[in-house]
Amino acid sequence: MQRTDLLNRLWEFQNKFGFISDIAVAEIAQELKVSKIEIEGVISFYHFFHRQPTGKYIIYLNNSIVSEFKGFQEVKAAFEFETGCTFGKYGQSQLFSLFETSCIGLSDQECTALINFYPVTHLSTDKVRTIVNQLKIGISPNIIANNVASLVQHIPPQNKSVFFKNYSIGNSLKNLKNKSPQFILDELKKVELAGKGGAFFPTAQKWEISKNATNAEKVVICNADEGEPGTFKDKTIIENLPGLIIEGMILAAYVTGATTGFIYLRAEYKYLQSKLENAIIDFYQHNLLGVNCCEIKHFNFDLQLQIGAGAYVCGAETALIESLEGYRGEPRLRVQYPTENGYLGSSTIVNNVETFAKASRIIEFGSDYILSIGTEKSKGTKIICISGDVAKPGIYEIEWGTTLRELLRLSQATAPYFIQSSGPSGDCLNESDFDRKICKEDLLCGGSLMIFNRTRSILQILENYIKFFLDESCGSCTSCRVGNQILLAKIEKLKKGICTTQDLNEIIEWGTIMKKTSRCGLGQFSSNTFIQSISKFENYFNVIVTSCTDNCNVEFDMENAVFDYDQLIKKT
Repeated sequence: MQRTDLLNRLWEFQNKFGFISDIAVAEIAQELKVSKIEIEGVISFYHFFHRQPTGKYIIYLNNSIVSEFKGFQEVKAAFEFETGCTFGKYGQSQLFSLFETSCIGLSDQECTALINFYPVTHLSTDKVRTIVNQLKIGISPNIIANNVASLVQHIPPQNKSVFFKNYSIGNSLKNLKNKSPQFILDELKKVELAGKGGAFFPTAQKWEISKNATNAEKVVICNADEGEPGTFKDKTIIENLPGLIIEGMILAAYVTGATTGFIYLRAEYKYLQSKLENAIIDFYQHNLLGVNCCEIKHFNFDLQLQIGAGAYVCGAETALIESLEGYRGEPRLRVQYPTENGYLGSSTIVNNVETFAKASRIIEFGSDYILSIGTEKSKGTKIICISGDVAKPGIYEIEWGTTLRELLRLSQATAPYFIQSSGPSGDCLNESDFDRKICKEDLLCGGSLMIFNRTRSILQILENYIKFFLDESCGSCTSCRVGNQILLAKIEKLKKGICTTQDLNEIIEWGTIMKKTSRCGLGQFSSNTFIQSISKFENYFNVIVTSCTDNCNVEFDMENAVFDYDQLIKKT
């Protein structure tokens, strides 16, 4: 057994027994010739590995902010009532175990949960009762599970669509043997393809660096660990167009000389595992993977699937590599980039699902087609997932340059007020941003929009975000570990009406410290929305601070820790 097999070995025990026992830990430690403490350290890092016995049905209820506003508390209470179990407690039932978890990629269908990793959506108290009763009489979770396909609500005219055109296997790989690696790079450069995972690093540049690297081994990794709350675009591509992802990876391997590839799929998407596995088999059968693939002599590229175990921070490329190698998924110190020293010392490319999918479409349709769509600096289309206070949540393929206002109209947003772009670590927007264009030149959206109207508490939104970052922080960086605790304490002061202008200033100061001293994007950007909201919703916070300073007699709902904002406005 190799260290790289560790995640799969842990899943074997977890899937068979519902938990990882002391005996299992000792057995794995002996196989790897490492200490039991080291194996314990890996297990404790991931949310979905359990060290205590669980019930036959493990239920994970999504606690993201959209879920909170769609009835999370009522649904949580219903699960506890119907099962007789308490969330987060072990040993209460041989049939059920209940846990909360962060966003599971179904924000357009809240409230949602996973039952043995099969999704159930649009939950209500009545639906919970029905589901639990079905489980009690032995109906399998895969039969109860919902069809969770996120239908595309809006596609540009067919002559301007990129992703959701008809697909046939191997379209981008036709006559690849007659195209040089440089041709592939040039096509990507012409359209200025940038990574769609949030960093927007030029894709051709990354591939070219790996191509020119002197490492003996080259590896291509698809990051399908889509964990940003409110984001589910990669899930939609995996579910509907898995071949596009694989073709993009094959193109990357052809350019760089890679012989090995991995798709790292988040555990929350285990129900899509067969989609990818069947697609990979199909590619082998068509001689598009394996030895002399794509009819190119000496082009050997093998692809395998790796299931994660629940860790948001593994969305960072070096953390993902650590996880693949069988270690805790903690981000590496940025001494070398993965293209220099990646998976097991190889030159490694890590791109996300959407990036590989678009790369394959660029080669299939040609750069001229892509260049005819979008803006001067943003070519082609972008996939946006929309959730929250809208009548039509779901996936939207839009032409770069589409305004935020147009997207709000298409999704039938209900009195939009606070808009979260690119997840909790992204940007918060207000009405002054509605006419901004989604593109490099203006509003560079990573792929998600969560829409909230005036009935929603901004403090509740911020509190949910900070708690998420606290739960997901690996704890390696003091600034991230402590900084998020301090931000949460500031929110508590705001809720209790004892916040001052100094507190607001300290929020900004701590955000600056975290951004400069954290190792990965979680710590660097977890304070983004909090800081931006103080400016974007200045009156909201000024009213709170003024109230605290003047010691106004304001009534607070201390049980739910959310103040009556309208009353506060009137009294000040």
